Amino acid sequence: MKFRAGDEVEKVGQTMQVTETLSQGLKREFKVVLPATDLATRLDSQLSEIQAKARINGFRPGKVPVAHLKRLYGRSIMAEVVQEAVNEAHRKIVEDNALRPASQPKIDFPGEKDELEKAFEAKADFAFTVALEVLPKIEVGSFEGIEIERLVAEVNDAEVDEVLKRLADQSRTYSPKEGEGVAAQKGDKATIDFIGKIDGEAFEGGAGEGIDLVLGSGSFIPGFEEQLEGLGVGESRTVSVTFPEDYSAEALAGKAATFEVTLKGLAAPGEVNIDDELAKGFGLEDLEKLKESIKANIARDYAAASRRKWKRELLDALDKKYSFELPEGLVTQEFDAVWRRVEAEQSQSGRSFEDEGTTEEAARADYRTIAERRVRLGLLLADIGDAAGVKVADEEVSQALFERARSFPGQEKLIWEYYQKNPAALAEIRAPLYEEKVIDHILSLIKVNDKTVSKEDLLAIEDDENEIERKDSEKAEDAALA
Repeated sequence: MKFRAGDEVEKVGQTMQVTETLSQGLKREFKVVLPATDLATRLDSQLSEIQAKARINGFRPGKVPVAHLKRLYGRSIMAEVVQEAVNEAHRKIVEDNALRPASQPKIDFPGEKDELEKAFEAKADFAFTVALEVLPKIEVGSFEGIEIERLVAEVNDAEVDEVLKRLADQSRTYSPKEGEGVAAQKGDKATIDFIGKIDGEAFEGGAGEGIDLVLGSGSFIPGFEEQLEGLGVGESRTVSVTFPEDYSAEALAGKAATFEVTLKGLAAPGEVNIDDELAKGFGLEDLEKLKESIKANIARDYAAASRRKWKRELLDALDKKYSFELPEGLVTQEFDAVWRRVEAEQSQSGRSFEDEGTTEEAARADYRTIAERRVRLGLLLADIGDAAGVKVADEEVSQALFERARSFPGQEKLIWEYYQKNPAALAEIRAPLYEEKVIDHILSLIKVNDKTVSKEDLLAIEDDENEIERKDSEKAEDAALA
């Protein structure tokens, strides 16, 4: 039976009384009263169970006076009684009103301290309130009118050959260069020690010992490798470079630096052959199979880049199409999580809102909008998936967890056990799998226009998307479901 504001109290369990006091939008509040007589009954019942099992010095088994047990355990038992009553009230409120809670309820004990003490002694009624938010009812309807463009890039032979050459270079053997007058040149593998400084001060991550570097590979900062050419083994040289403006470590981006480099060893590159033997080195039977594998991998990368683009387009369309009231608690929770990451990134980078050309107030407003979008899309996708019967098999979760554990070499068992013992953490593995399945379901119901583009066009679009993600990573929707 549904509780309504102003109704006479309804009975829950034995004598617990529940009255709905608020029904406004997605917010619900109930007043719960557990009469003193019921408290006493529950307390006595618990004490009787303990009496039958209690073993206390000075008393025969099963003969410990209830009054003595009450002095010893009464308060702790009453705490359990109260907790049980709270859980029971919440459960019955949800079941009898057919509610879909958006989050855990807020329990409030508004009485004075003296009143609470009397209730704990079963001398007065125990009253508390249960406040909660419910999930909105979403009218999904059809997806008519939603149309997206799916970019398709074909893999050509030149791309496969480029990867083959790179694999061959990686498999190249090197032989030591020895003798008088031997100097480093492009293509050699140099073994170096170095110490980097900015304005004369060493910086974190700027030093290394015994580092192998193939000159001309472009592995280090632009201009670094070229300045090592002509250096002999045992010699040192000061290399001057400037970190790129888009360098991954923001504290170093655009900064001029010097490196004191000592050449410890030098090796000349051997010849490489792109043949069946190269393929066998990668576990494939011949060169043709290696080419097929490379082509399939490139195609998967292109498909993934295309998916990221059209998925964002689809989510934008869904966000524009649907509007419904959002549970304030979920939005606040999402915003708080986003804001903590923003603050952590600022602390790590040393940048401020002013450096980004904004203010904290404006940034909070922007991220609040992002939080609302993520909650809206998360609830919408969950409802669509539920209506469509979308499921994620345990085997799929296990496979994804296995892949996650593999990304932590040497700690695979610890990672696996952590997720297995923490349902909430395991849900974080399941959620994106569920989301992708829902996205695929929606894709099958909307109009999709395939457009063939070049690799350059596809990746240029992908670079633009990555730049958006870099500047405002919280706009990503890949983890919209929590």
